Amino acid sequence: MPPNILLVVTTQWRAQACGYSGDPNARTPCLDALAATCVNFTQAVTPHPFGPFARAAMLTGVESPANGIRDYFDPLPPGTRTVAHEMRERSYDTAFFGKWHLSARDSRARLTGDAHARQVVPPEFRGGFDFWEGFESGFLLNDPWLHGTRLPAPARFEGYQSDVVCDRAAEMLGAWRRRPWFAVVSLEAPHPPYHAPAAGVRPRDPASIELRGNVPAGAEARARGDLSGYYAHIEATDRSIGRLVGLLPGALVIFTSVHGDMHGSHGLFRKGWPHEESVRVPLLARIPGAAGRDDRPVSLVELPRMIACMAEGRVPGPSGGPARLSMPSVVALADQCDRTWRGFRSAERKLVVGPDGSPWLYFDLEKDPLETRNLAADPAHASEAGALAASLSS
Repeated sequence: MPPNILLVVTTQWRAQACGYSGDPNARTPCLDALAATCVNFTQAVTPHPFGPFARAAMLTGVESPANGIRDYFDPLPPGTRTVAHEMRERSYDTAFFGKWHLSARDSRARLTGDAHARQVVPPEFRGGFDFWEGFESGFLLNDPWLHGTRLPAPARFEGYQSDVVCDRAAEMLGAWRRRPWFAVVSLEAPHPPYHAPAAGVRPRDPASIELRGNVPAGAEARARGDLSGYYAHIEATDRSIGRLVGLLPGALVIFTSVHGDMHGSHGLFRKGWPHEESVRVPLLARIPGAAGRDDRPVSLVELPRMIACMAEGRVPGPSGGPARLSMPSVVALADQCDRTWRGFRSAERKLVVGPDGSPWLYFDLEKDPLETRNLAADPAHASEAGALAASLSS
């Protein structure tokens, strides 16, 4: 029988924030153990460093806005082909658990709280999954509201969101024996509010946090305060994921995040920015007979193709070439990027152009991994950056 496949998706967990990536602040023993048995795609990026845009691309294999998501509040159009349709055609049972963030939402309602958490996602907006149990949004990291196939009306479940969603997914999937299954488990942590309770994990002492070398002095206090809670949620959610994976032995596992978080790097916060802290994400894949590093560029938009490879017993790899990045629209929320942009990233270079197509950012990632020197403004690199920008537009 083809293998069961589990895709675990988190929110705002940047690639740098894992113990196996060398982050001294991150306590991730479960993911560290998983990583030791996985292919670690060290150059993985999100195609769009903002939730709905990235989620739509990850499920459809089509970048935004071509997949129907141009604005933060756009829903994924009913009938859009997703990885669920692909896997059903391969005789898989399909399931989705947790945060959806792809249905129509009231832009006037508060983003944090019950309004979006209790919103019912109609069946035609659930991406074609056979079984669906989750919530639209709401950022309630504790006591989440769930609804779906076996819960026609939203019901509140006590406990830490990552624990609740992972435990219910493990219970359901553990009972599926008829056919192979493909399941997405989608968690909001470690997205803010960073200082929400984290299943008994205490926030770190802000003074003990080791900051990245590109956090300026003026951003240090806020970065330390945010990161103290951020790393508590990472530790708590690592534990939830470890329990989920342990209860589903034999399943092939993919772990990732839809985007990262700046946390003060370059004096910036949150996501939507083209910098490494925002666009780089963890990506692990547990595949029989394959383990170690893969240092080629890869984007989450490639996940449907990679999942199909895993279903066929093949080891998935990047399609080759630089990964494309973009923000199709400006999300008018505090701290988010103030312009649309697009670009590409290889393991060696990153070029980003602004709304008018002219170079905005250009970095030599080999020599300058913290992106401290913008070569777009350097006369010595102007022609090189201009030529690359022209190729991006062609």
